[in-house]
Amino acid sequence: MEDRTYRYFEGEPLYRFGHGLSYTRFAYSDLMLPGQAVPGRDVEVSAVVTNDGEREGEEVVQVYLSDREASVRVPVRSLVGFRRIRLEAGASRRVRFTIPEGAFSLLDAQMVRRVEPGTFEVSVGGRQPGTPGVGGETSGVVSGRIHHPGGR
Repeated sequence: MEDRTYRYFEGEPLYRFGHGLSYTRFAYSDLMLPGQAVPGRDVEVSAVVTNDGEREGEEVVQVYLSDREASVRVPVRSLVGFRRIRLEAGASRRVRFTIPEGAFSLLDAQMVRRVEPGTFEVSVGGRQPGTPGVGGETSGVVSGRIHHPGGR
């Protein structure tokens, strides 16, 4: 699947997943996530979404997880949660997600599913991290890192 899905593609896509048009603009801030995951437990993350425009609008808030330290080839990023919200012009809302521990796992070289110790990037926004939005704007995604000590 290399270079065929958003999970492995590292080039510039013709149409970006999560690039939809809107009559308003949304900003993301105040990402909250624990500094370290607890083995065997899900991870809670949240971010504040603000409608910066002059009209009411809907946004699909997306959460992506990236593992850059894996011992085997894994997706560049994985969509691990999403939620559609509606906000009045100028309104803000904290949106919360639960990332299941299984989202941190991989199949190792022996085809055993496990969670390797390492640092993972968590991104919350209206599109994939690392891709410009409509008109080339680069805001709209907040990212942070979380350490996972590993486990089965």
